[in-house]
Amino acid sequence: MRLRTPCAAMPRAWTVELRPHPGGLVLVCRQCLHTGGEVTAASARSAALTHLARHARSDLVPPHLRICQCHERGCRWHRRHRGCDGPVRLLLACERGGRVWRLADACSTCAAATAQAAVVPDTALARTLRRLPTARRRKRQPRGPGEQTRVREMLSYLAAALPPGASPAARLLALQCALRANATLQVRLPQGVLRSLRLNSPGSWRELERAHWLRITPGHAGVVVAELLDATLFSQAPARPDRMQAADWALRAGSPSAAGGIGPLPQLATVYLASHADPETGCGLNDLDQMARACGAHPTELPDTLDRLARAGLVRSWQVCPDSGDLQWTCRRFDPQAARLAVAR
Repeated sequence: MRLRTPCAAMPRAWTVELRPHPGGLVLVCRQCLHTGGEVTAASARSAALTHLARHARSDLVPPHLRICQCHERGCRWHRRHRGCDGPVRLLLACERGGRVWRLADACSTCAAATAQAAVVPDTALARTLRRLPTARRRKRQPRGPGEQTRVREMLSYLAAALPPGASPAARLLALQCALRANATLQVRLPQGVLRSLRLNSPGSWRELERAHWLRITPGHAGVVVAELLDATLFSQAPARPDRMQAADWALRAGSPSAAGGIGPLPQLATVYLASHADPETGCGLNDLDQMARACGAHPTELPDTLDRLARAGLVRSWQVCPDSGDLQWTCRRFDPQAARLAVAR
């Protein structure tokens, strides 16, 4: 059981006393230990109320933090009643025939039970109310690595989680689903996102259903709703806001306009190369078989795909090392802003 943390009470209660003095009356404040000069009997009431109002104006708090000060002190300022109730207001009370004046927050029930008291309207202090400084909302800081690393890690995970024969289109769709799923493994993909990737054909969805990777929930207009059946998926994923940013990064990197509009395999290959390249230089080095497995292609298909990407201007150069079989490439530096505009068009 979680224990309640005690909150400090807001001491919004002020009392002044008019004490006799050989030359007249002296104003004494119990809160600020103020002892004013002599006041006449005619000006004593005005001086007391002015001093109390100064306290109220300098100690402003939000309405939801104000509590009944009478209740905090055991309700000793009035006759007994059935308990505190109603909104909290400033209550001005007079005691000892005008020798003691008190201004305090009190609920409506306590105010009604207090003798020689009156509620001070909120408008009485409106001319000097100051807006309380509002705390700036701190911008959420991403947790873990950036979008490029998250996409790279998810591609590596899907290479093992999906069947070896899963097509590049199904893998592109699975990447977006995995990064956009909520805490209950449900994903909602708008038709606009699917059209931007040219994945609005039902074939890729049926392929993932046959692989028992997801289950589509029918009956939704303008959006495809599916439940992911991969129970170990979230062991590979960070918080959802960060995954959504990574999904947007992958969407822009693999958009048909960015990949030259030349099919799902070049789109997925573009995402793979961008996520595995150095963000500053665009250079990358990886195993050719590993890339083929992540893209759902045979290694012999990749040289033709890389040539098509080079003709589209997305890959500046590439080569396969004859000894190690590693793929070396230099791709065009990925500009998220330019890719965002391309997707919008």
